[in-house]
Amino acid sequence: MGIIAFIIIGLIAGLIARAILPGKQSMGLLATTLLGMVGSLVGGLIGSLFSRNGHFFDIRPSGIIMSVIGAIIVLLLVGAVGRRRVHA
Repeated sequence: MGIIAFIIIGLIAGLIARAILPGKQSMGLLATTLLGMVGSLVGGLIGSLFSRNGHFFDIRPSGIIMSVIGAIIVLLLVGAVGRRRVHA
């Protein structure tokens, strides 16, 4: 997968993750794209644990779904760290 495709899928995964999770996430377009890209890596790593084919960077519907799930996990972690920092 090329870097442009990785960025576009990251943006889409980040936007979907932010739309699924309730609450206010004060992120710009760049932060949303980075969220989706990191989520894509996290989702790919999680997906590779359950896959036997070894195709890590192929574009498939299951990979896009795992990218969104990974972005949701990253967004939850960022939210938890942010809340802990505010209350401390």
